[in-house]
Amino acid sequence: MRDLEDGTFAWVRLTDPSEGELLQLADELALHPLAVEDALHGRQRPKRERFDDVLAVALKPLRYVEEDTAVETGDIMVFVGPRSVLTVSHGTIDPCAEAARRLDVHPQMLRMGPWAVLHAVLDVAVDAYSDAARRVRAALDRLEDEVFSTSRVDHTQSIYSLKREVREFRDAVQPLVPVIQGLLDRPGTKVGVSDIAPYVRDVADHLHRTDTEVRTLDELVDSVLGAQQARVGTWQNDDMRRISAWAAIFAIPTMVAGVYGMNFEHMPELGWTYGYPLAVALMALASGALYRAFRRNGWL
Repeated sequence: MRDLEDGTFAWVRLTDPSEGELLQLADELALHPLAVEDALHGRQRPKRERFDDVLAVALKPLRYVEEDTAVETGDIMVFVGPRSVLTVSHGTIDPCAEAARRLDVHPQMLRMGPWAVLHAVLDVAVDAYSDAARRVRAALDRLEDEVFSTSRVDHTQSIYSLKREVREFRDAVQPLVPVIQGLLDRPGTKVGVSDIAPYVRDVADHLHRTDTEVRTLDELVDSVLGAQQARVGTWQNDDMRRISAWAAIFAIPTMVAGVYGMNFEHMPELGWTYGYPLAVALMALASGALYRAFRRNGWL
């Protein structure tokens, strides 16, 4: 790093580094031991910390996998120094490759120094958030249509699964909002330049919209879950009404048959020629009348 020419900086990218690799670079870049520990183990909540002349930013890039209806997250830490940038990523989701491509397309951004790399990484991650939010919204719309369809399918498990993914999404997006806002509130003079502020402000605006969308999705999932539970309750009530209606219909012939099955010695109808046809007709007519009444009232 000491051999760099004036007006240039170095960008070092590491993916799942070993402890030895990271400690060697930490010594070269004068990184704080606590920052090295965070970068080595990953799984950090989005945050922003300053260690002398080095700014450390942790974020959680993600993507939505439609085949599994799942939100996959990764971990990345960006260390921005006066003339160097170190990115340490964990997992398969790494926005650095796309960030490097965007900087190649717009090389004028590099004149803004190491903060240009931080902006590019944040921009790629936030764009991925927006795309994931759009895909989650589409999945929720499809699930909502299925819940309110005429089919009697219980989607509770699918809704809970989507709820869990939305919460994971929210855990990645929501803590990053104050992190980026802090970059604007305290730009600093030792790391970064004021020229990058409009670009960071644009990223913050996109992140704010995505955060609002994710909060809305979280509330909508709760609403869909409530609707599903209400529909399940309605199905159970319908089933109970059908069971009760059929029980009432069969209760009449059961009662009549029970009366004439008591085998008392003195039952005048037992010796009557038309007793049996009359009993059967009585059972059929009463049962038919109840069936018609229940059908009219929507119980059957």
